[in-house]
Amino acid sequence: MTEERDAKMKDSNEVATKNLARRTVLTGALGTTMGVAVSTSTAEGILSDPAFALQTHNEGARSMNTVTTKDGVQIFYKDWGKGQPIVFHHGWPLSSDDWDSQMLFFVHQGYRVVGIDRRGHGRSSQVSDGHDMDHYAADAAAVVDHLDLRNTIHIGHSTGGGEATRYVARYGNGRVAKLVLVAAVAPIMVKSPNNPGGLPIEVFDGLRKSLAANRAEFYREIASKPFYGFNRPDAKPLDGVIENWWRQGMTGGAKAHYDGIKAFSETDLTEDLKRIGVPTLVMQGDDDQVVPYKGAALLQAKLLKHATLKLYPGYPHGMLTTYSETINPDLLAFIKG
Repeated sequence: MTEERDAKMKDSNEVATKNLARRTVLTGALGTTMGVAVSTSTAEGILSDPAFALQTHNEGARSMNTVTTKDGVQIFYKDWGKGQPIVFHHGWPLSSDDWDSQMLFFVHQGYRVVGIDRRGHGRSSQVSDGHDMDHYAADAAAVVDHLDLRNTIHIGHSTGGGEATRYVARYGNGRVAKLVLVAAVAPIMVKSPNNPGGLPIEVFDGLRKSLAANRAEFYREIASKPFYGFNRPDAKPLDGVIENWWRQGMTGGAKAHYDGIKAFSETDLTEDLKRIGVPTLVMQGDDDQVVPYKGAALLQAKLLKHATLKLYPGYPHGMLTTYSETINPDLLAFIKG
């Protein structure tokens, strides 16, 4: 009996040891999904640090923070920290997870950070309709109103830059302190008589065709090549970054992503940019293979009333992840300035 009891205790200890090994702290560097095992005391020390106390500001919430819009869509959001709020608007076809580096950076700088999953993306409802800039901006407004955020900085990347532009232009009066556009799709991407420097509609038709044919493979191609500039000579692809991009994309809905191509390419945000009166930082890499900077950042700076333009030689579309050590301090300097 003693030997049997000892054997059972040994098995229980082995299970406990294995479970403890699974308790990991995720690294924020480069948005990778690599887990780094730490001791229990170290983990407890990190998580008990007041700077790491991530406040939900949503009493009674048990699992996920969501807001239900007027048309019945549940919008997921993250809400961490205390202080002046910063709202993050993500790119297509990703989620607020794409802002991991920035949200962790700013929560430790004493800011309250809010990341929103666009409808049909990430953990928000995979609804059939409403995948356009008007709904995107209205959904963001629903979250801002729910949290009663004021004196807020809005930061939008790519499609999220278009969303943030429309939000600030239509809903931001009295609530927004500053705006940041990072490789944003504004004012408009598609070529037309009014936008002769835009990309041909065939480019976006090709995106729709590839998505419908094999979304999983299509997303891997984007992440492993143009998005981060991993297709450039001497570039070193980062598997964790590629896999994290793919994971975010496949978490969202195919219908939302398909319709979203029209939203980010054909929505004209020219008048929205002209209407915005808050200080705005315009950031983009000049080797952006997704959103050509001459039709984006350069035009945004001309249309905005109070723009600061910052171009990054050789940086790709996904510079927020692969060059966060440069981008984050620049964002902080603008916000504090």
